Amino acid sequence: MTAQTINVNAVIDKAKFTPFHLSVVLWCLMIIIFDGYDLIIYGVALPLLMEEWALSSVQAGMLASAALCGMMFGAMTFGMLADKIGRKNVILICVTLFSGFTFLGSFASGPVEFGILRFIAGLGIGGVMPNLVALTSEYAPKKMRATLVAIMFSGYAVGGILSALLGKLLVADYGWQIMFNIAGIPLLLLPIIWKFLPESLTYLVKKDHAEKARSIFQKITPEHVISANTKLVLNEEQTPAGAPVKALFQNGRALSTLLFWASFFMCLLIVYALGSWLPKLMIAAGYSLGTSLSFLLALNVGAMLGAIGGGILADKFHLKPVIITMLIAGALALVGLGFNSPQPVLYFLVAIAGAASIGSQILLYSYVAQFYPLSVRSTGIGWASAVGRIGAIVGPVLTGALLAMKLPHQMNFLAIAIPCILGAAAVILIKRKAFEDEKAPVVQPHVVGYSAEK
Repeated sequence: MTAQTINVNAVIDKAKFTPFHLSVVLWCLMIIIFDGYDLIIYGVALPLLMEEWALSSVQAGMLASAALCGMMFGAMTFGMLADKIGRKNVILICVTLFSGFTFLGSFASGPVEFGILRFIAGLGIGGVMPNLVALTSEYAPKKMRATLVAIMFSGYAVGGILSALLGKLLVADYGWQIMFNIAGIPLLLLPIIWKFLPESLTYLVKKDHAEKARSIFQKITPEHVISANTKLVLNEEQTPAGAPVKALFQNGRALSTLLFWASFFMCLLIVYALGSWLPKLMIAAGYSLGTSLSFLLALNVGAMLGAIGGGILADKFHLKPVIITMLIAGALALVGLGFNSPQPVLYFLVAIAGAASIGSQILLYSYVAQFYPLSVRSTGIGWASAVGRIGAIVGPVLTGALLAMKLPHQMNFLAIAIPCILGAAAVILIKRKAFEDEKAPVVQPHVVGYSAEK
């Protein structure tokens, strides 16, 4: 009897949304919520840390960049490691790092010890993001891929919302340490994540874990009847051995790769400049700590709505024009924040800035995941994220330096608006589609689910 062969990618692209897809999105969403929480709490704690440890604005900016340096190395390392040990194992390692070492940060006795712990936590924060994006993108049906990735990644903003809300409720009575204690909760959930989060199907097929691959594939498409004789294949060429990063610059992808890196750099500069310094910027403008944390809340609400709304629009149109429009709107909102306006207007402008910065960053992850072929997708996401982390490191330090210069309030926000324009310009120049360099396997008489469509 001739073995049945099924093209995994073609079937997933055309699959109906099932409870299995929902479970993947929800588990990744939960992890990214804690990931976002662990990162944003520094912005909540910053005013109190500056007072307790007598930090200057520049020193506080450098301390903020400790986690971001870790994120850069984490994104580079764990993006490629996933291809060797599996995406699920890497995600579990990253959760352990960012949750455990953020929790330990509450016991830090000074800025040096705190910075070291934040750097190690940053390795996990940066490493988990590209793997969650790649896992969600891999399993999502093509017609709703951008929406599902955006919904999942909106958990980053939900984490920021939780951080701002809990900061308003708890910090005044219990100190900044309580925020870091709460970050240890995911450690208790590791056994549950290990049991229910599925491994990458691409990884299982590549490593010839046939039984596990067939079990997951059956959940994705219950209508397909498969047996022990069923062979699962991928419609991709393998990455050239020993040159995963080089592959990002092959087949006409070089310019777009560099532009993706530039857009990630600019977006992450804005994200972490605002995430780390927005409460302090608003305090400098004359608002109380409680009101300033409300602005941080508005920033993340805007980010969540922007990411989900942007994802829906991207599936109707395309990611490129949506991202460009959001970045331009964000630049205008940031300029508007420099002028005296009624408080509701300021909240609205901050929400727009959140949608433009964090929301656009989330959509950029989705754009990268769709742009690169499967064989280099993890590397493409990981390196774009890693280069972007340089912008994330520069953002808090640059904003701290701006505050130290005691410039007019308008100039601070104008300076943060400039990267929005530069990011939009980079996205404009990115090719809308990657070159069609990957050919699917030759169709055999018994191949099921093959499609030549990209």
